[in-house]
Amino acid sequence: MQIVPIIKEALKLLRASLPSTIEIRQQIESDPGIIEADPTQIHQVLMNLCTNAAQAMNENGGVLEVNLTSVQIDEALTKQHQELSSGSYIRLTVSDTGHGMSREVMERIFDPYFTTKKVGEGTGLGLSVVHGIVKSLKGAVTVYSKPGKGSVFHVYFPRLNGAKEHLESQNFEPPLLGNRECIPLIDDELALMELEKRMLEHLQYEVVAKMDSLEALECFCNQPDKFHLVITDMTMPQR
Repeated sequence: MQIVPIIKEALKLLRASLPSTIEIRQQIESDPGIIEADPTQIHQVLMNLCTNAAQAMNENGGVLEVNLTSVQIDEALTKQHQELSSGSYIRLTVSDTGHGMSREVMERIFDPYFTTKKVGEGTGLGLSVVHGIVKSLKGAVTVYSKPGKGSVFHVYFPRLNGAKEHLESQNFEPPLLGNRECIPLIDDELALMELEKRMLEHLQYEVVAKMDSLEALECFCNQPDKFHLVITDMTMPQR
């Protein structure tokens, strides 16, 4: 697949979803090559990294920068990151000007459920999901950060050299828009719920957001025919 259209489409969605206090800068190489992946995986990697970066800048805003370029990995870099092999890669970089991380935190950020966020701000699964996807694609994720200096994530996807000539021209289809279908959105984490709500409304769905699982259940039972799809956190209190 060609990665550029997925990155650009996700950035449009992010711009509509993130607060105006966060400036998004992008530098996307026009033709970095192709990779072997599923578009949904790439979309999820970028959305998780950018959401995490946005939350690190939530209080005062800042700059979210996304870069995409082709790179050549040499033996010197493979010694620092043993999960990488020498060769051609497409590198996705997501950086922020947020609060940054200590070395101790960086050593654990890819552990499932590890998080430094307050209750209601995240589960600690986002970066773990990113790591799992990239590893399954035989790529790697590196991170550089210092407290108060922001963070930089580099994601390396193996580039399929010589495959471009065999790749048929593809027209990327943007996401299908809704027709005001009604979706109950259930999540006990306010920051995530607000982001998800803005994203769905941007895609022209009607959203009924609930932070209380019992209230959401009662709402659904009262008007079951009103709703077309339920999106819910699976670990809600009182579930």
